[in-house]
Amino acid sequence: MSTQKTATIEKTVPGAEDFLPILGTDFVELYVGNAKQAAYYYQQAWGFQPVAYAGLETGRKDSASYVLQQGKIRLVLTSPLQEGGDINRHINKHGDGVKVVALWVEDARKSYEETTKRGAKSYMEPYEMEDEHGHVVLSGIHTYGETVHVFVERKNYNGAFLPGYREYKPTFSVDTVGLKYIDHMVGNVGWNEMNKWCEFYAKVMGFAQMVSFDDKDISTEYSALMSKVMSNGNGRIKFPINEPAEGKKKSQIEEYIEFYNGAGVQHIAVATDNIIETVSTLKSRGVEFLSVPAVYYDDVLDRVGQIDEDLEPLRDLGILIDRDDEGYLLQIFTKPVLDRPTMFFEIIQRKGAQSFGKGNFKALFEAIEREQELRGTL
Repeated sequence: MSTQKTATIEKTVPGAEDFLPILGTDFVELYVGNAKQAAYYYQQAWGFQPVAYAGLETGRKDSASYVLQQGKIRLVLTSPLQEGGDINRHINKHGDGVKVVALWVEDARKSYEETTKRGAKSYMEPYEMEDEHGHVVLSGIHTYGETVHVFVERKNYNGAFLPGYREYKPTFSVDTVGLKYIDHMVGNVGWNEMNKWCEFYAKVMGFAQMVSFDDKDISTEYSALMSKVMSNGNGRIKFPINEPAEGKKKSQIEEYIEFYNGAGVQHIAVATDNIIETVSTLKSRGVEFLSVPAVYYDDVLDRVGQIDEDLEPLRDLGILIDRDDEGYLLQIFTKPVLDRPTMFFEIIQRKGAQSFGKGNFKALFEAIEREQELRGTL
């Protein structure tokens, strides 16, 4: 299996310094209570394909990991096999959630040196792993909450995933839903911490701010938040960072932080070339999405102008539309995919637009607040 990834958008972000540089997202690892069952969910509902496995059968005694892939998106689901230890502690505190956002780089040693000398806290000093398929170099740094970035250098490796994993091909299979790559990943941080972490990505990793939203942009009658979008130099990695803002009631960011017990990855935005087909398939497999009132569609074309798609299926599915100077986008958000109201997914199709759906913020937040009210957490 090829592990090479290419960026969909080759666009230099003004102000960014690509001293690492980052080639793309390598994988996202979630610590989960039951990796075998979580893998089944992401395969059957989301159409991810099994790629690799590590556990007792491969000589690993403390944990088991299942690697799934769709397009350029690679998920690693990891569970502990023994009591105690950091994975158990992480799950007890946060529930299932993202631990590692791994970044694909040319030189993992240089990436570690460049970031730690700029102030990053070390998570993993550079080390090499090898097997019959070649060798990889890994290193890592801490970011917000307990989330970490692992730098992956795999130019000399041709195995299924990493040394220590074996190829994993169960007898059953399910069709993909058309997901292509990770468009962006959103982090929620605490009160007055957004600028601190945006400065971290600027100073430590050479990112630049693409856009910012304040509580006038992202608010409803009841709640608000602040957000800034940080991007690396080639535009392949985009990290919006959210913090709460004052409102009459508890915002979605406050709810997340309360149930996750700290900062962490709020949602993963995954791209498709046909959002109608993707969302229709996901819904048929039981994935639940936020819904917006039908009146949203009464004047949406007056706001965004002509689009290629028929409005009716977008209305039926609850897909939102927004436009910027470069085109338009279509987007929809799942309900939380876990029992705790923490992590969810966004499905996005870009038709030229490079923005993040500012025109939909009010409708989206009101939809989230309706769910918060049902949970009794608004």
